[in-house]
Amino acid sequence: MSVPQAAWAPGSALDGKSFTLPAVTQPGDRAQTDVLHFRAGTFQSADCEEYCTFGWSDYQTWTEGEITHFTATARCPTEPHTVVWHGKVVGDDMTVAFSWTTRRWYWTHQITGAGTGTALPPAAG
Repeated sequence: MSVPQAAWAPGSALDGKSFTLPAVTQPGDRAQTDVLHFRAGTFQSADCEEYCTFGWSDYQTWTEGEITHFTATARCPTEPHTVVWHGKVVGDDMTVAFSWTTRRWYWTHQITGAGTGTALPPAAG
């Protein structure tokens, strides 16, 4: 997945926000719901955290009018999994695309997905 060239800066614009995100992954058209969290310049996917303890990853943003673009790359510390996220937030609405890649010396497996979501109330995040 390609993240556009832009004037990316260390993330903080989305700090304190969480989004519920129904998404569909390819291959297989598998539907799933994730919760994305932003805190202190870092990002975390609840689904990714359940699969492999990715922890918190730095995120970057740039702003275009009312649109906050973000990107994050999460790496599993114990397995060869990398997830790249690229999304846009306008008010309480998010659209996002992601790519989960597992690389082993004998094969590479990639799952891509996309979804739209909404912000959770601050207490729920």
